[in-house]
Amino acid sequence: MRTPVVKFNTKDRPEFVTELRKNVNGYFKENNISKQANTTMVVKTAFMVCLYFIPLAILLSGTINSFWPMMGLWFLMSMGMSGIGLSVMHDANHGAYSNKKSVNQIFGFLVNFLGAYHINWKIQHNVLHHSFTNVEGFDEDFENPVMRLSPSQPRKKGYKFQAFYAPFVYGLLTLNWLFSKDFKQLIDYNKKNLLVGQGLTLRKAIWRLTVNKIGYIALTVVLPLIIVDLPWWQVMLGFLMMQFISGLILALIFQPAHVIEETDFFLPNAEGSMENNWAIHQLRTTANFANGSRWFSWYVGGLNFQIEHHLFPNICHVHYRAISKIVKETAEKYDIPYYQHRTFYDALKSHFSLLHDLGTGKYDQKLAEA
Repeated sequence: MRTPVVKFNTKDRPEFVTELRKNVNGYFKENNISKQANTTMVVKTAFMVCLYFIPLAILLSGTINSFWPMMGLWFLMSMGMSGIGLSVMHDANHGAYSNKKSVNQIFGFLVNFLGAYHINWKIQHNVLHHSFTNVEGFDEDFENPVMRLSPSQPRKKGYKFQAFYAPFVYGLLTLNWLFSKDFKQLIDYNKKNLLVGQGLTLRKAIWRLTVNKIGYIALTVVLPLIIVDLPWWQVMLGFLMMQFISGLILALIFQPAHVIEETDFFLPNAEGSMENNWAIHQLRTTANFANGSRWFSWYVGGLNFQIEHHLFPNICHVHYRAISKIVKETAEKYDIPYYQHRTFYDALKSHFSLLHDLGTGKYDQKLAEA
């Protein structure tokens, strides 16, 4: 099977893309700064890594023999797990952390210490999601077997409750990666010839994936069960809490960036062609939120500036706030939408409102009446 291809309309306002790139590149050139990580990013990296691995080290030291202190350590690990995923490995696996490939590989590999697999992450996120954002049949980020996340997906009776059970599904995100999704994806990606681009055969990929999973489970499940002087079910409760909190945080940051009332969803035509050029497509399918909150932006790796991330994924997120003004002004000049919500709450409200409308069929009614 050949790698799926979607053809964007290169004749659709190419002058916008040219001017946007010129303006953003000009910002870095005029200010004589690198597009990669700076000191702030290095400090954040150290903090997030410590937030995850220091509580783990304390757990494995054998000094914890009380339930609530242990649960506190698992909670800190959940925050560190999310922080590494959002603020460190994400930039690295985009090649945006450093201009040195080895540095990006080291920090990108951290996702394996979170229970996922860096090769699958790169394919799903970099190749499929960023290339085909909100395109049905190509963007795997809004494919979920128990939810309807786009209008082109079939609606089932149970979906009318999805706005209520969505948080519980989102909380299972990392556990799904750990025990199921990664293995299924490798088989699927091999059929689509997507592993070739990563220099892997299916056999080699499955072998490496299995070793990574065994190592992660040994480190975060087996060793704590052996070392921590508490009942096994309490240790497992802490592990599952860490996974659930982390999964919920990750999902609630990424979903309001694309699956909201304002953004568009697309299907390629019979020839596989799209209406807009790639950059304009990103603006029509992506939204920012809570851009005024610096602490929030710091923790989520600038991913509340999702528009800037999608247009310039090779730029480290510490620069998104500065270039967002350039992107917005250029988009407005060409009358291209620039979606944003003032607060995180507003973005979540839009996301869950869309889930409700998609699940109950109200979205379909609105399309029919339009």
